[in-house]
Amino acid sequence: MLRSTVKGWGADLELRNRPGVPREINRESVLTSGGDDYDKIPRQTPRVEILVSTEHKKLTPVFGTACPPKGLSGVVRRLAFRFSEGKKAHWMLLLFADRVDVVESAVSGMLRGHSHNPFKEMGLRAEFRKGGFFSRFGHGRADTKRWAQQSLLLATVGGAAVLLYRSRHNKNDQERLRSA
Repeated sequence: MLRSTVKGWGADLELRNRPGVPREINRESVLTSGGDDYDKIPRQTPRVEILVSTEHKKLTPVFGTACPPKGLSGVVRRLAFRFSEGKKAHWMLLLFADRVDVVESAVSGMLRGHSHNPFKEMGLRAEFRKGGFFSRFGHGRADTKRWAQQSLLLATVGGAAVLLYRSRHNKNDQERLRSA
């Protein structure tokens, strides 16, 4: 009775019992191989380091190689892949590695003589030319609701950095006076 009312019913059954198998795959290969065609797919050979989740026993037949792990962000990514995908630490470390990669790219670009232009890259020129900035106000947008909190957080972090800087310099000044 449920088969006719639930779209996709039986998709997770064994291949021999699935209602769409004769149309989905060559019937003889499914029935003779037990449905495990995964090993028959031609495998891509890795030419760079590929990070694999702890849940998987082997690499998938096809995978991306555009951004191999490198530098400090690569170290953080390798650390992230020691954790299961079900753990928050895995995802938080990957997010942190992305942020580290942005900083690494900016520094390496500056060392090569190419600096970032955030005003151009973020499309800020269009924000002010086409009225995008002023369209944010008066509509209850979520990004404008957080501005006060973000400003307070930024001021707190900045204030803490200034206090830390001053305390270190005061210690250095006191040590110089003692030694003189």
